[in-house]
Amino acid sequence: MSHYANSEVGRLGTVLLHRPGRELARLTPRNNDSLLFDAIPWVGRAQEEHDAFAAVLRERGVEVLYLATLLVETLAVDDARAELIERVLQDPRLGGTLRQRVSDHLAYLDPVGLADVFVAGLAHEELRTSWDRPGGLVYTLMDRHDFVIDPLPNLLFTRDQSVWIRDRAAVMSLAMPARRRETSLVDAIYRHHPRFGGTRFVYRPEFEHVEGGDVLLLAPGVVAIGVGERTTPAGAEQLARRVFDADLAHTILVVPIAQERATMHLDTICTMVDVDAVVMYPNIADSLSAYTVVAGADGGLQIDGPAPFLRAAADAMDLTTLRVIDTGLDPVTAEREQWDDGNNTLAIAPRLCVAYERNVETNRQLERAGIEVIRIAGSELGSGRGGPRCLSCPLVRNGTI
Repeated sequence: MSHYANSEVGRLGTVLLHRPGRELARLTPRNNDSLLFDAIPWVGRAQEEHDAFAAVLRERGVEVLYLATLLVETLAVDDARAELIERVLQDPRLGGTLRQRVSDHLAYLDPVGLADVFVAGLAHEELRTSWDRPGGLVYTLMDRHDFVIDPLPNLLFTRDQSVWIRDRAAVMSLAMPARRRETSLVDAIYRHHPRFGGTRFVYRPEFEHVEGGDVLLLAPGVVAIGVGERTTPAGAEQLARRVFDADLAHTILVVPIAQERATMHLDTICTMVDVDAVVMYPNIADSLSAYTVVAGADGGLQIDGPAPFLRAAADAMDLTTLRVIDTGLDPVTAEREQWDDGNNTLAIAPRLCVAYERNVETNRQLERAGIEVIRIAGSELGSGRGGPRCLSCPLVRNGTI
């Protein structure tokens, strides 16, 4: 298969999703903060909402691939299985005795069972020990509600784990410890699953921190990288160098964003809905700036700015101006709907996007601007703070817009 994406709004052909499952049921008031969820979702309703999202995409001709299915198929490959088991066993919290016990447990699982453990985790009470197969001091001192292997409830936000820039995969380096194992699963799929044979990479999980929600393909040859709570300046520099070295873009905009929970990624404040239009949180639209980065003649980076983001983006995209569609109608509704992912739309094609139905005013603003909005429910999906863009990783976007 040929996987390719060079914009945010080209016709969407194939997308990677993760249907939420047992890992969400592992969230409790004891662990939801450490696992980065603001609330404990109703799992059944979240699944219904996600199924409806996938159905909308299929109805518009988009091929939907599920991460869990690809993972099971990948674990049928011996090298992938050994690699991912070793990744889990590297957790320094386990200690020698428990590490061996976990290794024994995982060795007997088939690909389906192993994939379930990698995603939903392994609870203390699920790992049976005995006199001849002890768990050691670590297991003994664990609370019975603790996890030997943590679940990955944020796996449904497939945009953060990887991004395709033209024909190269960027497997991201996630900043939060609770999420870092997500990229090892995606990385193994891209390297071992037959569908992704021959995949070339422009970024790897061992590099500096960059998260996919901070990477926007504004236009062919133009990439924006947000720098803030999750993506570091060092990560933006590393990604920029590697993108230029692979000749994947001519301009990169590095965009500092406020380090607040409501604006953790660039795509929580700005996403594209047409080749010349963005939906944007108006409370920061005038203050958001960008540094324009191009490849220097000596192989380094040439950096200009800062300049207003909207001006810098229009110049890089060779536009007279970039149309801005505001979230909400006033500062109060704008702040509320921005928190509810009103900015986090997924374009299926130019002037056609998917958005949460709850952001009533933002959706009206989009339609007034000539954008067709497909509304989906997201009351439970959004409890982890992420909208349709966060929930999806485009694998194929039509190269022509």
